[in-house]
Amino acid sequence: MTAPPPSVDAWRHWDLHPSVLIGLALLGGLYVFWGGLAAPRRRVASFVAALVVLGLALNGPLHNLSDSYLFSAHMVQHLVLTLAFPPLLLYGTPAWVVRPLLRPGWLLAFARWATRPLAAGILFSVPITLWHFPRFYEAALEHHPLHIVQHLVFIATAVIMWWPILSPVPELPRASYPTQLVYLFLLGLPMSLAGAMITLAGTVLYPFYATAPRVWGLTPLVDQQLGGLLMWVVGTMYLWVAGGVVWFRWSAREEAGDVEREVPLEAYGSAEK
Repeated sequence: MTAPPPSVDAWRHWDLHPSVLIGLALLGGLYVFWGGLAAPRRRVASFVAALVVLGLALNGPLHNLSDSYLFSAHMVQHLVLTLAFPPLLLYGTPAWVVRPLLRPGWLLAFARWATRPLAAGILFSVPITLWHFPRFYEAALEHHPLHIVQHLVFIATAVIMWWPILSPVPELPRASYPTQLVYLFLLGLPMSLAGAMITLAGTVLYPFYATAPRVWGLTPLVDQQLGGLLMWVVGTMYLWVAGGVVWFRWSAREEAGDVEREVPLEAYGSAEK
């Protein structure tokens, strides 16, 4: 028997999901247990901000809107999970918190392959593109366990995607500055293509949202076009702005007389505790 659709104003409720709270507690607990609080304050603040961002994305109004009302809200949620949470997490995590996770030899070997730019870009771009195909997207909306898997895949692959830019451990080094620039530019292309296809579609691609309660007067097609624009413009520009930051960092090193293209060791923060 199909559950009745939610009321128009039900999205305003602050529902807390146990699975999310457990995940946040686990992340925070491991961070404290492995000495993350000994990191500089700005890095601890970044880690706390990552947990807050993740909690707000997966609980409360944004989660409710994305799950039951608006495709555009779902796109905002996905952009937060993939473009906001991972950089905060990686910047806020010191090397000594990451190293215990890399102790198994097979995991370190996998990480050395997966965190190189080509592999990291593919591991991120392929799943996020495929999951926006209507059949897969609808399946995730209709089956909550699959939806959880979708979010976990997005988060995990996004952390890997950001690793060549913000790796916290020299053992899994960041890419050189020129490589980072090319990498971030190319990462924006699949997102642009997928976003453009969604925006320019003349029909509603995701029937789930066609039958959802209407919020703020957005028709299903306009909502879909707005979501596609968010992926196309906002997502792509975010990556290219990150590339601009990389370029300025590289330029600052060259002006200081350091012509090396590799990321200096001090960029990783306190690698030793």
